[in-house]
Amino acid sequence: MNPNFIKEEVEKHLNKNVEIKAYGMRNKVNYYSGTITAIYPNIFTIKSPNYEKSFSYADIITGDIKVKYE
Repeated sequence: MNPNFIKEEVEKHLNKNVEIKAYGMRNKVNYYSGTITAIYPNIFTIKSPNYEKSFSYADIITGDIKVKYE
């Protein structure tokens, strides 16, 4: 996968809702849902009423996170 392709895909969904499934250490899985609020060269951020969280495009490529666009 190409990082530029991933970035373009995320940019298409700016200010739209997403659900993110993040795989952590020791088989721990975290779920986040919110709105994509910002796009940067290496990361993007999502915001919900309770938190603001950032993720890198490399996380998508490596499979550390799964993004579901709504």
